[in-house]
Amino acid sequence: MLFDKLETLDDLFEMQLKDLYSAEQQLTKALPQMASAAKDGRLRRGIERHIRETENQVARLEQIGKNLQLDLSGHTCKAMEGLIAEGQETMSENATEEVMDAALIAASQRIEHYEISGYGTAAHFAERLGHTDAADLLRQTLEEEQLADTKLNDLAKNYLNAKAE
Repeated sequence: MLFDKLETLDDLFEMQLKDLYSAEQQLTKALPQMASAAKDGRLRRGIERHIRETENQVARLEQIGKNLQLDLSGHTCKAMEGLIAEGQETMSENATEEVMDAALIAASQRIEHYEISGYGTAAHFAERLGHTDAADLLRQTLEEEQLADTKLNDLAKNYLNAKAE
């Protein structure tokens, strides 16, 4: 438990930041495994690009924490833990390369949708609380996550899912 009691939107905002920070740190460890499991070059390069974005997203969250004098460490995002565990379970399946790539996209999109929700909420809270710089940084990450989801969706619909049939 992060707080004895959530009493203010500030408390909830801090909780959201800690959750996002934990989620992104977990992803920096999990994404290289996903990239290694990807057989399609476009998918692998996309995941590798997202590794670098995720590292930048961690740095943005650290900057927000520093600016707001918040310690974002010490929390584990259980939702991301579960999403990563599902992805790892999928990667252990006996699947053709094409089906595995489609499964990796499905797992990645679940992760992206979770992050989109989290960053959208946190950006709104930051804006509402007058943390303009934090809101800007959170929206920047939100846009990256939305773009990553769009790219995954396009790759799946226009190419990889047809190969997996």
